[in-house]
Amino acid sequence: MSQSGNHAGSPTVAVLGTGTMGAGMARNIAGAGLVTRAWNRSAERAAPLADAGIVVCGSPAEAVTGADVVLSMLWDADSVVDTLRAAAVAVSPGAVLVQSATVGEEGVARIDTVATELGLVHLDAPVLGTKQPAETGNLVVLVSGPRSAEAVVSPVFAAVGSRTVWVGDEPGVASRLKLVANAFVFSLTASVAQSVGLARSFGLDPQLFLEAVAGGPLDSGYLQGKGGAMLAGSFPPAFGLDGAAKDVSLILAAAESGTADLTLMRAVHEQFVRVLDAGYGDEDIAAVVRVHGCDS
Repeated sequence: MSQSGNHAGSPTVAVLGTGTMGAGMARNIAGAGLVTRAWNRSAERAAPLADAGIVVCGSPAEAVTGADVVLSMLWDADSVVDTLRAAAVAVSPGAVLVQSATVGEEGVARIDTVATELGLVHLDAPVLGTKQPAETGNLVVLVSGPRSAEAVVSPVFAAVGSRTVWVGDEPGVASRLKLVANAFVFSLTASVAQSVGLARSFGLDPQLFLEAVAGGPLDSGYLQGKGGAMLAGSFPPAFGLDGAAKDVSLILAAAESGTADLTLMRAVHEQFVRVLDAGYGDEDIAAVVRVHGCDS
């Protein structure tokens, strides 16, 4: 498909962005036997990937040289656009851009314009899952874009995810579904925090709440995991609160012209921002429990 000369069964992959999610994805792509090149704005975060046989590059242009697939897992639409433009001199026309960052509807449109300018086939491909699924190759990949690109990207999706869901033929549709899923995750996290805080305000050990729902229809691994983190006051970032606040803003912006009632999402956003402004943006979203006076 691209001009690099590799066949669809063994594409060369450039991973742009090797932070919380991108590093695990890059390792799994390399682990599947695909030639993998990686770049990260903070070079020290990418350096350890060399131990996995990944070619760590000093610039986006170096990373995309000869790549059949360019996978971006960056912070936001601005960083994706800037990085693609920095790579423009070396990108292979016809290569597939797998854009996996959460960038919202407006962001997808901007990236699509740049991809078209560069001759890239744009797949809107956000993922469901956080750090641990990224490290174990158990993400769910949501994809919208030309199905003609499916053959060349299938080995990549198989390496990073347990399932691939093709949502539509135009970029943007998959990102809408990602926002829908994230709205559920954020609302659930805030609800768990509320119940933990409410238990403490009633003079109860909040562990009793987790024990009461354990094993029943209301239980889930997510509830127990986030609830346990809240009780322990330990918030290593699987999904950083700063990123969550950004994503809630994208949900609100995308839904503003629709018919959905945004009352709950606005309340969640307000709570995330309060914790973010208090200086806890580098913690996991479970740290939203801090708005309930639960700092430990």
